[in-house]
Amino acid sequence: MMRGLVLGAVLAAVTAQQAQAQIRPDQAAFRALYKELVETNTTLSSGSCTLAAERLAARMKAAGYAEKDLTVFSTPEKPKEGGLVAILPGTSRKAKPILLLGHLDVVEANRADWTRDPFTLIEEGGYFYARGASDDKAQSAIWTDTLIRFRQEGFKPKRTIKLALTCGEETTTAFNGAGWLAKNRRELIDAEYALNEGGGGLVGPDGTRSVLSMQVGEKTVANFRLETTNPGGHSSMPRPDNAIYSLATALNRVGRYEFPVQFSDTTRSFFSRLAPTLPPKMSGAVTALLANQEDKAADALVSMDPTLHSTLRTTCVATMLDGGHAMNALPQRARAIVNCRIFPGNTPQSVQATLANAISDPQVAISQIIEDRPLASPPPLSPKIFGPAEKLAAEMFPGVPILPTMSTGATDGIFLGAIGIPTYGVPGIFYDADGGGIHGLNERIRVKSLYDGRDYLFRLVKIYANQN
Repeated sequence: MMRGLVLGAVLAAVTAQQAQAQIRPDQAAFRALYKELVETNTTLSSGSCTLAAERLAARMKAAGYAEKDLTVFSTPEKPKEGGLVAILPGTSRKAKPILLLGHLDVVEANRADWTRDPFTLIEEGGYFYARGASDDKAQSAIWTDTLIRFRQEGFKPKRTIKLALTCGEETTTAFNGAGWLAKNRRELIDAEYALNEGGGGLVGPDGTRSVLSMQVGEKTVANFRLETTNPGGHSSMPRPDNAIYSLATALNRVGRYEFPVQFSDTTRSFFSRLAPTLPPKMSGAVTALLANQEDKAADALVSMDPTLHSTLRTTCVATMLDGGHAMNALPQRARAIVNCRIFPGNTPQSVQATLANAISDPQVAISQIIEDRPLASPPPLSPKIFGPAEKLAAEMFPGVPILPTMSTGATDGIFLGAIGIPTYGVPGIFYDADGGGIHGLNERIRVKSLYDGRDYLFRLVKIYANQN
C-alpha cells in the first residue's frame, strides 16, 4: 500500500514537471509571479495585503520601474491592508490614462476543510488549486505581469497605464483600499476608464468554450434589518402576538414578493445577444420579454434560470436570523437580515419602502444597515471599450460570442464609478460553470484558461493603451 502511495506521488510530481516544461519561457516567468502572489496569505484574519504589494513592487522594480512610479500604500490604522499603485507613463499629453484594477485580499480558507493546502499553489489535473487562484489573484498577477512585459519589451504606450492592486474587496466592514484611493489619492488612479474583474467566459467539462462576457455595470448592495418585539412571558402561556411568528410572516411575504422587470442599456443588449443562442422556447420568452417587460408568462419562464432572474430585477433574500432569549420564555425580540441587490436606477430608500409595503405590518421595524459604500453607477456601453474586446475575442476565440453583462454581485468598481471613472469587467479568462469554487472549498482555475486569458488581456490592454 505504502509503495503504491509513493509511486503515485512520484508520478504526480513527474506529470507536473512535464506540464511546466511545456510552457513558454514568458509563461514560466508569469507562473513564478502568480505562485508567489497566491502563496502570500492575504486573508483578513492572518494575512497581509501589504506584504503581497511589497513583493509585487519588488518584481516591478527589478523589471526596470523607478521608485517614483511605484507606490506601496497603507494606513497606520490598517498596516497590513495596504496595496500597490504602479504607473507606466504614456507618450501623449492629451490621451487620458487607463487604469488596471485588481484586489489582493482573499476569502478565508480553513485548511482542515480543504483537500489541499489552500495557501500552496498546486497544479493537478489541468487545474491550479489554491485560495485566490482565481479570485482575484489570477487577474492581479496578469495585470502585474502585463506591465512588467511592457517594460521589458520597451513598449511606449500612447496612454499612461496605471495599476492599482488593493485590499478589502472581499469584506464590507473592513478597510477598502479602492475606496481609500478614490477618496484620498485620486491623482494616483485618475483615468478615463478602468479595467477590472467581473467579466470572463464559460467553458464546458470537455474544454469547449461557450460564451464570453464583459461586465458593464453592477448592482448596488444594501442590507436591511427586520425586527419584531414583544413583552414576552412564560412559554407555558402562549399568546397570539409572538415576535418570532410575526417575523416569520414578514419573511414569507418578502420571499413571495417579486420586484418588477427592468432593463438597462447593458441588460437589454445582453438579452438581445443571448436570445439566439438559447433553446427555442426560452429564446421566444426572452424575445417576448424584451418587447413587453410586463409579460408575466415570459417572465416566469425566463426567471426559472436564477442568473437570468436576478439580471432582470432587484432581488431581496433573507440571509440571517435570530430570536428569543430562553427555551422556556416567549420571545421578546426576533431579527432577520435581508440582503438586497438593487437594479441600477433604484435607491436603497425606495427598496426599503417596497419591502415595508410588501410586509404590510407596522409592527415589523425595517432599518437599513448603513455601510460606507456608494450607489452603483453604470458605465456607458461604449463601442470604444466593447468593440476592441469583441474583435480580439473573435480572433483568439473564434465562434465564441461576447455579451455585455450586469454583475448581480459587487466589485470595487463601485468606488471608481462614484468618482467618475467608468469601470468595466474584462473578458478573457474562461471559468467552469460552477465558478471553480470561488469563495468556497478547493478553489481552482484551468491552467490553459489562465494562460490563454493572460495572452488575451496582454493584447487587449496594448490595444486600449494606443487608442486616441
